[in-house]
Amino acid sequence: MTVRVTQTEFYIIDLETRLPFHFGNVEVTEIPKLFLRLEVDVDGTHQTGVAMGGLIPGWFYKDPEMRLETGYRNMASVFRSAADIANDLDSKPTAFAFWLALYERQHEMADSTNQPDLLSAYGVSLIEQALIDAVCRAKDVSFSTAVRENLLGIDLGAVYSELEPYEPADLLPTEPRRNTAVRHTVGLDDPLTEADITGDRPDDGLPLTLTEYVHEDGVNRFKIKLSANHEVDAARLGRIDALLTDLGIEEYRCTVDANEGYDSARQFKHQWEALRTDPNCVDLFDHLLYVEQPLPRDEAFTPETQDVFTSWYDSPCIIIDESDSRIDSTGTALSHGYAGTSHKNCKGVFKGIVNASLIAYYNQIDDDQEYVISAEDLTTVGPLELLQDLVVVATIGADHVERNGHHYFEGLDAFPEEVQQRALSEHPDLYRRHESDFTTLRIEDGTVDLDTIVDAPFGVASPLDVRQFTPLTQWENSLAN
Repeated sequence: MTVRVTQTEFYIIDLETRLPFHFGNVEVTEIPKLFLRLEVDVDGTHQTGVAMGGLIPGWFYKDPEMRLETGYRNMASVFRSAADIANDLDSKPTAFAFWLALYERQHEMADSTNQPDLLSAYGVSLIEQALIDAVCRAKDVSFSTAVRENLLGIDLGAVYSELEPYEPADLLPTEPRRNTAVRHTVGLDDPLTEADITGDRPDDGLPLTLTEYVHEDGVNRFKIKLSANHEVDAARLGRIDALLTDLGIEEYRCTVDANEGYDSARQFKHQWEALRTDPNCVDLFDHLLYVEQPLPRDEAFTPETQDVFTSWYDSPCIIIDESDSRIDSTGTALSHGYAGTSHKNCKGVFKGIVNASLIAYYNQIDDDQEYVISAEDLTTVGPLELLQDLVVVATIGADHVERNGHHYFEGLDAFPEEVQQRALSEHPDLYRRHESDFTTLRIEDGTVDLDTIVDAPFGVASPLDVRQFTPLTQWENSLAN
């Protein structure tokens, strides 16, 4: 196979959240969604591929002082940089080889401009996702088949030498999952009951409180945000556990996300030990799966962190998220005492496959610890982004996935009716028509069905015409007005 990118185009649509979303101390109430249309030559045949991502500067910079317009422009610049490099690259023998060459060139440029590694990787990943879409359509195969038959040319040994003898099919599940549980996000300010609602309730007919999500969607997997304040967290964790018990959800499982809230590994260990023995929340720890990114990304891989985490004999399962900024960050994390990493398409599809293979490898050779690759969300929504993310989740075998996009957005209501109807008709197992007359995610008994996206080329049955949205340059010009 040979692949070469011949043209790139960016379009955008503005989405407003139905309630505020927080990355640490950064509040988000609107997220522009970016579409990429890629023209690709695959073995001499022309094919179009599309991808979708969000302009969310708060997660990449974690700088509450940065003006939103500045963050948007910075992100757009990084996406354009990746597109320019992709257009300039010669043909490569595989999609993976093209991605690796693009990654290396993009990171060289990022190092010289001081852009965050995470953001640089996002620029690469948007190209990568559209490229995968094009190759899968050109070869008329599903993503999971392309991975297991290695039609994409994934070279595990190019990232981790210990994986050189293996291909993805040797380490990943033999079949993709056909459904997965929704792990519902419980944000710091999200109401647990009706009595917690302050201000106006969104008039969209969707659940708002934790109680309503349990009743209406049947969820029993939860992602709980931590404030890194002992008193606040102990009281809230205790209240959540008591509420779930009262609702009859005794066999729930949860994860906690500190969003880089603790200053150091020693501080995190001290506070964690206090939380674990606090009478308010001790019962919740029986249901805990892992802790996500407790430390600032600059502290995650220090010698002190390595010393604390590798010598902490009864530590919780700790994984990285924001610190997973390079293609080999997971290996670095394991050497520093972490148990694994998260997968998000924005950090890289091929990297996610490599990471899942690495975690499976270490679970085979090390009986003393359980290694984890989780599936997390960056407020992903349809009609493209969510589906392409979920098909990777299905391929790596994640049996639960954080899905906060359905919580913070009003389904696909912001999109044209034709787009909503198309998603509903092509993926009726994933979507339903809400009583308030918009297309939204179908969650039954706490799970989403994945049959149609697993069987599609790269999660989406037919290509979306992204040219119906606003050209990126035109949208950028409007920012100054």
